[in-house]
Amino acid sequence: MGRSSTEVTPSIDHHHLLGQPADLAGHLRQHGSLPVPESADRNWQQRFLELLAASGLAGRGGASFPSAVKLQVARAAGDRGTVVVNAMEGEPASDKDKVLLLRAPHLVLDGAQLLAAACGAERVVVCLPVGRDRVASAVALALAERAALRYTRVGEVLVRPPDRFVAGEESALAQWLDSGLSLPTFRPDKGVALRIASRKALVYNTETLAHIGLIGRQGVAAFRAQGITEEPGTCLITITGSVMHPGVVEVPRGTPLRDIITSSVPSEPVDALLVGGYGGTWVGPPHFATPYASLSLRTIGATAGVGVIVVLGDQGCGIAESARIAHFLASQSSGQCGPCVFGLPAVADDLTLLAEGRPDAALMPRLLRRLDQIQGRGACRHPDGAVALVRSALGVFADDVAAHQAGRPCAYAHRPTVLRIPLMAGT
Repeated sequence: MGRSSTEVTPSIDHHHLLGQPADLAGHLRQHGSLPVPESADRNWQQRFLELLAASGLAGRGGASFPSAVKLQVARAAGDRGTVVVNAMEGEPASDKDKVLLLRAPHLVLDGAQLLAAACGAERVVVCLPVGRDRVASAVALALAERAALRYTRVGEVLVRPPDRFVAGEESALAQWLDSGLSLPTFRPDKGVALRIASRKALVYNTETLAHIGLIGRQGVAAFRAQGITEEPGTCLITITGSVMHPGVVEVPRGTPLRDIITSSVPSEPVDALLVGGYGGTWVGPPHFATPYASLSLRTIGATAGVGVIVVLGDQGCGIAESARIAHFLASQSSGQCGPCVFGLPAVADDLTLLAEGRPDAALMPRLLRRLDQIQGRGACRHPDGAVALVRSALGVFADDVAAHQAGRPCAYAHRPTVLRIPLMAGT
């Protein structure tokens, strides 16, 4: 964990990612003081917004929403409010937020402070789920250092929401901070500001905040020096599965998928890549040259998602692995809408029957009908992610699907999984 590609010059300091966590004194020696005004300054706020817009930074938490637009929405929602550091990382295959908070917590927190100054927020809240005690200790130590030196302009606190997949969805996180209920809420789009106690809430992923912490100091040119014109900068990706060296790598946006996984040394011939995490999509060998960038991935029906690539070797069963993911996603429902509560378990059961070569005559029509019924009908994007995963599996592993329909189970269906899935109740 925490190694980096030797083929790129990183924008996020790899001394922090690879070595011992930097204390505040070391952080300041490396990066200099935090460039925020002593008091509210409308001119500075506008300049910072323009700086962020010029950088072209898109969110690294999954939605790839323009960071400057999110800040503009918060500024329009009035003064005061909360900047939320979303360190939930509910995706079991992802380690990038853990690495950042263990190795460079002050860089993440500085990004939050810059945003608080830019939108007039009155506090920073770090949301880290229960159970992540090692990471929580690192964050608590960083917060104590900052408080002791009166380093920050607004107060910073650490809170511990429940460790569930949907708890990190930004509206669910705002809802938990507001009411203690970890439930996603409907928003027509991200142009509608989130609220906590009737005041605005600005929720950013930890990796996005680390980039903001650097952009605020180094400016636009340093950030845009890597990546591609339409999608500048670097990104962190967790690589797991059938590789010799799983871990977190940092690459420029636009790096071909093939080059990314080569750096982790596949342990067997690669059959497929799961791109975007457990709510992502399977990608087959014909598309391994695709650049890791939003527009390019979209042309093959994929997204960067939460920054995860799972490598599936040719000794694995893609349908069996997809069934395991579908069962996990079904177990993580918040229980507030039918598509999750009823639809996802049924889809997972159908996939399991298919992988085991035990389909009934109506299985495939039933499965496709269920996918259609679930799509777009959830209170959040959780069921849509599950649908995208399953649809991509049926396409990429079409030959396996045909064989399983004919009653021939995959020889590798019961091979130990290459996935990282927490033990679920009842399993």
